[in-house]
Amino acid sequence: MQQVLIVDDNPSVCTALEILFNVHGMSTQVAHTPQAALEIIARGDVGAVVQDMNFQTDSTSGQEGAALFREIKRLDADLPVLLMTAWTSLETAVQLVKEGAADYLGKPWDDAKVVTTVKNMLRMRELGLENHRLRAQSARARNELQRHYDLCGLVYASEAMHRVVSLATSVARADAPVLITGPNGSGKEKLAEIVHANSPRKQQPFVKVNAGGLPDELLEAELFGAEIGAFTGATKRRIGRFEAADGGTLFLDEIGNLSQKGQMKLLRVLQTGEFERLGSTSTKKVNVRIVSATNANLRQMIAQGVFREDLLFRLNVIEIRIPPLRERSEDVLPLAETFLQAQVGPGRDPLRLGDEAMRALLGHDWPGNVRELQNRIQRATLLCQSGEVTPADLGLDDKAPASDGTVTPRDHPTSDAKPAAVGNNEEIEAERRSIIAAIETHGGVIARAAAELGLSRQALYRRMDRLGISLERQLKQS
Repeated sequence: MQQVLIVDDNPSVCTALEILFNVHGMSTQVAHTPQAALEIIARGDVGAVVQDMNFQTDSTSGQEGAALFREIKRLDADLPVLLMTAWTSLETAVQLVKEGAADYLGKPWDDAKVVTTVKNMLRMRELGLENHRLRAQSARARNELQRHYDLCGLVYASEAMHRVVSLATSVARADAPVLITGPNGSGKEKLAEIVHANSPRKQQPFVKVNAGGLPDELLEAELFGAEIGAFTGATKRRIGRFEAADGGTLFLDEIGNLSQKGQMKLLRVLQTGEFERLGSTSTKKVNVRIVSATNANLRQMIAQGVFREDLLFRLNVIEIRIPPLRERSEDVLPLAETFLQAQVGPGRDPLRLGDEAMRALLGHDWPGNVRELQNRIQRATLLCQSGEVTPADLGLDDKAPASDGTVTPRDHPTSDAKPAAVGNNEEIEAERRSIIAAIETHGGVIARAAAELGLSRQALYRRMDRLGISLERQLKQS
């Protein structure tokens, strides 16, 4: 345990406090002047400070103590300080507590209260130092990861996300299929890019396809290609996504929304690596690594009979789960700063996040995850009238106006519109809020809302139906 520094110009007071703290197992140092106290603090052995507010016999203003306190905080902002005096005004003490003092006690003091307060301060100091140590260790680990792997510009600060990225880079060199799970907008596609960028296939194609947005009638042509005349309008040969990704990685997003027919066709090619273009009898064979992603609970879907268990076994050799943004609040401000700088761009006056905006960002639960954060920062860069972003610019001000009323999605379905969604209740509700927020943000224009969510219009409509989200007739169609 670190030492308690007693700062008082009265030797009798110092001796009494020394004895009190020593009896209760606390080591002490003594300084009779502010300058001596600062010199001791600079050596770094102090875990808590108990300081007087007046150091001259003819002074009762507390200004000397206030100046010492502020200098201590300048040297070590996290060092806990207990203020003690018989003369200083209550207003001065309250102001210093607002500035970060641990507590304020008058003289003569109550021994039990002083001992309890100082022990708590020392414990708080220990926890703070341990927190700093862990943060520094985490930062070193992140820097080490960035030196050895291509993280594709991913920004994070949380230990939870560090574990996710570490796992992704670890499995990247294996050629096994990877299933990435997590809520909408949490960064599943970015993680898939990291897996590809650190794999032996990194020089080969990385092909993305929204599997959940493919209608059955276009599924085969999109995934496997089509010959001329294979269907009406097929005037030239079409190369499918599997063929385009040969030698590289195929990212199948929204795999949980793939139809039963699509699941069956996908399973066959995953088992054999072989397929035929639509309208052809010639079998082709490809060497493709599959990385898939979903926000659905596939095991629950299997139990309900809407997803094939054998397909999950093919996709889920390695599973990586990305936690929602609300579970990794340490990432919010670094991401916001990065998005802010990217949005401002060259030739524009710089913007910064104000204190209230940062508090609003940290207080929001982020149903739309990283994608919602990026969109709110984009909104702020368009609306900010000064160099400092406010909660209102972000749309996180309680007094901000609601939407214009052209779209009124129901936040909760009525009894005759129960959602058929699968997954745990928290994930379903988060997805529902994310979709509703996107629709409201874009004034009911479904195409724009779908683009924000990374979906096709058809996929968004299917999700709205599955989640029990209905719109009024005024809803604009794109």
